[in-house]
Amino acid sequence: MTFTEWFIFFLVVQVIHFAGTWKLYQKAGRKAWEALIPIYNAVILMKIINRPWWWVILLFIPIVNLIMFPVIWVETLRSFGKNSTADTWLGILTLGFYIYYVNYTQDVKHIKDRSIKPKTTAGEWVSSILFAVVAATIVHGYFMQPFTIPTSSLEKTLLVGDYLFVSKFHYGARIPQTPIAFPMVHDTIPGIGIKSYASEPQIPYFRLPGFEKVKKNDIVVFNWPVDTVNAFHQYGDGKYYHKPIDKKSNYVKRCVATPGDSLEIIAGKIHINGKPLQLSERAKPQYSYQGTTNGQELTPQYMYQMYDITDGFYYNKATNEFIISALPEEAEERLKNNPYIKTLERRVYPEDQKTASLFPNDKKKRYNLDYFGPIYIPEEGKTVKITPESLPYYRRIIEVYEGSEMGINNEISLNGTQVLLNGKPFDSYTFKQNYYWMMGDNRHNSEDSRSWGYVPYNHVVGKPVFIWFSKDKYASGFFNSIRWDRMFTTVKGEGKPVSYLPYFLILLVIFFGFNYFRKRKKSDS
Repeated sequence: MTFTEWFIFFLVVQVIHFAGTWKLYQKAGRKAWEALIPIYNAVILMKIINRPWWWVILLFIPIVNLIMFPVIWVETLRSFGKNSTADTWLGILTLGFYIYYVNYTQDVKHIKDRSIKPKTTAGEWVSSILFAVVAATIVHGYFMQPFTIPTSSLEKTLLVGDYLFVSKFHYGARIPQTPIAFPMVHDTIPGIGIKSYASEPQIPYFRLPGFEKVKKNDIVVFNWPVDTVNAFHQYGDGKYYHKPIDKKSNYVKRCVATPGDSLEIIAGKIHINGKPLQLSERAKPQYSYQGTTNGQELTPQYMYQMYDITDGFYYNKATNEFIISALPEEAEERLKNNPYIKTLERRVYPEDQKTASLFPNDKKKRYNLDYFGPIYIPEEGKTVKITPESLPYYRRIIEVYEGSEMGINNEISLNGTQVLLNGKPFDSYTFKQNYYWMMGDNRHNSEDSRSWGYVPYNHVVGKPVFIWFSKDKYASGFFNSIRWDRMFTTVKGEGKPVSYLPYFLILLVIFFGFNYFRKRKKSDS
């Protein structure tokens, strides 16, 4: 739905509200017209039901309002003496239209200064849970979202089993585009395995202002762009789904190129605008290696312990050859100096060896993981020439990212050597948003922009800022599996991460101690 369609829908809702409540407004000592004026009518309604004015704000927050509307229906009924369980269920199950029946057929009186305290223990529990969910949904959607690291593509910086807090406000929180959804879950309801949202209607893309831009070397959580293709299979029910932007799978990678950059990968090393990319101190790029020993067998346990290899070590006893799929570059020299090592070389795909499955998935433009580009990273407001040769780079941007996902029907076709947009010739295109190039530090074991191309800004979710828990799934025993040194560490920064867990525990003890003595002093008095 466009902004215009949503505005019309909003006005229709105001008319529906007026038609179903104007008599109740009068019985509460208000004017009938006050039920018609948008927003003002909600403020007056809060006075009628004896609730704070700021509840009006909650009615305009997507997903949160799905919780608030039933609460408002029930509170309205109770403000006019409809307190029975039947009244409550009728108000909810009729989507509030039971209020029409009360408005036109019932001789009810407004209960002024009605007590809003729940009359039963169950009522108190329900009220507390509802508003805990509301508060958590707001925090989850606009401030901080918990996230876990499922793959080793950023190994050494972020480990498999790290649990993060991802900031939504650094880059600016997105208003949820899917307004009808189960709160605080992504695309499936845990334990049930069914879709957690309704694909329609959709709110037009809008983002709150952030206080920083996505920069090179930032680790970024984003929605996987190609999770809109029909080949994606998620729910285990044999069907395929076209996902809205905010319900696409969450990925986490390092941003290595920003809008306006020219990126090229040469022998596995990233170059930006003709110069090698300067990675941050905590970034630990890993590459594949092969070599031979002098006859001494190397065990995986030895290699993992000595050279910080997490997995992917293979040794052939017959030939004394070995392969390492992910060795930190900084450990290369140390391994070469190992007396058991005879030869060691980094595995690099030859420049003339092409991989058809990589971006831009074109028969003419084929790269491999170690030789890629040069490629331009699109920048908002910049114009590029469109030719049959350049089209593979920008086709998805024009048709999908700035087309169907923005509510525009863009279709590109070729007429000989002429490129057509919606049936009309065009030879240039001006980008409507910024794009980024995301890659994993584990260079040969990462599905990233080399596979599916650019990440649009409207797919950016947030910035990982804090590791609050970390667990090694291969370790035995619960306490042994916890990586204590990673708990309560920051993601960004220079040098080795420092755990703030002791300080957190001290603050926790102080908080509970203060709370205990405060209650004890209060009870003594």
